[in-house]
Amino acid sequence: MKLLSPVISSIARLRKWRIDNWINHPVAAQREVLQHLVTSAQYTEFGRKYSFHKLFNVKEFKAVVPIHEYEDLKPYIERMMQGKENILWNEPVYWFAKSSGTSCDRSKFIPVSDESLQYNHYKANKDVLSNYYKYFPSSDLLTGKGLVVGGSHQISKVNDQVQYGDLSAVLIQNSPFWGQWLRTPELSIALLDEWETKIEKLAHATVDEVVTSIAGVPTWTLILLKRILQIKNKKNIKEVWPSLELYIHGGVSFLPYKEQFEKIIGAPINYLEVYNASEGFFAAQEKPDDDGMALYTEHGIFFEFMPIEEYGKPKPSTIGLKEVELNKNYAPVISTSGGLWRYLVGDTIQFTCLNPYKIKVSGRLKHYINSFGEELIVDNSDRAITIAADKTQAIIKDYTAAPVYFTENGNGAHEWLIEFEKEPQDLQQFIIELDNSLMNLNSDYEAKRQKNIALRLPIVHPMPKGIFNKWLHSKGKMGGQHKVPRLSNERKVLEEILKFI
Repeated sequence: MKLLSPVISSIARLRKWRIDNWINHPVAAQREVLQHLVTSAQYTEFGRKYSFHKLFNVKEFKAVVPIHEYEDLKPYIERMMQGKENILWNEPVYWFAKSSGTSCDRSKFIPVSDESLQYNHYKANKDVLSNYYKYFPSSDLLTGKGLVVGGSHQISKVNDQVQYGDLSAVLIQNSPFWGQWLRTPELSIALLDEWETKIEKLAHATVDEVVTSIAGVPTWTLILLKRILQIKNKKNIKEVWPSLELYIHGGVSFLPYKEQFEKIIGAPINYLEVYNASEGFFAAQEKPDDDGMALYTEHGIFFEFMPIEEYGKPKPSTIGLKEVELNKNYAPVISTSGGLWRYLVGDTIQFTCLNPYKIKVSGRLKHYINSFGEELIVDNSDRAITIAADKTQAIIKDYTAAPVYFTENGNGAHEWLIEFEKEPQDLQQFIIELDNSLMNLNSDYEAKRQKNIALRLPIVHPMPKGIFNKWLHSKGKMGGQHKVPRLSNERKVLEEILKFI
């Protein structure tokens, strides 16, 4: 690996000029992407339906093709999974990323074409690596292995040709040969389905490897790291893997977990956030502590942005990069080389910088609390709970919140279920700090809290250890991309979790 590392790192650095081109000319890059997508798909069933051969610009594309959610494209996708070709994309699609939402039990099957694998997912990962070497030219990242914590579903066959699994499993299964050299654990462990068993095997398989980087969802990564410390009887991870220098995370806000990672690792390392969903690789931090992730505009995805207030309208409007504003919530609408057309992802984002374009994930379209006009989003709750924890020496492991509705005997409130890694010194003070932080971050919440007219002080219940995992397990959602919804505008999830006490 010592010999291989300089070669790969040199190749990574050679991409710098290409990256600079799409970073500096994002609108032109996006125009080329859309042209390629429409041209490639013009003779597909979908392309013929919407006369792709007559579309020559973004305006025409938006006027003709409606915005889709998964249920709208599901009939096309089901036929693709049966082996039908030229439906949504012009090349055969043999892989589908299984994505089970957190707010419902139904699974989504996102088409993953060979082009989307090569020119979106893998290309984006190469650019993340290239940027890392740009800012850390003396890095020894590739002298060891990258520990990948993901892939909680086995690859499953629909027929002799078509297969599906969660995204990380699909990516691992199709990764180039050199990727196998740079990754741990071996494929048979990486693709294990049963998560409790998988954690144990992951720990034993990787504990004696030279691990220089880790990638995975924070919650499950922490569980793995704790088990590794038990096996090695060490105080921190740096004693186990002294060459560890990078943790790549995504899927949930890292704010509530950062203190835990710093403590368990035991020495400074670099942290990078990526925005990588089943639908595509969208953005990544260029360097640690960047305010936002650079939008990947040359990677086979055409982006539109729907202002939140448009959601739910019969014909919602979208805007392009030239029209976006800072710190405003948008829902990304994407068209991809996997055959998703004007597809509403379901996340909400905010732009943190317009030159270059950088974004942060602010929440989910359906994960919010607005029962009293407070318009609380996940970005608010993540930041507020982190501040409250810092001020009361608490450590948060996981949480969810939902409204308490008006009754004859009282006004509304937000009810929080919190699993603490370390409980606050004073729970009541924690509640006060949480409330104050929410008011500072969200003026609508502050207005509803005035004199307790609409909202009273939050209700906080410390939860027994492992209760959120029990709920996830009951839903068949252990591991990988699966997570507890942070916010819900109704009480179903909260009530289900309370039953496990």
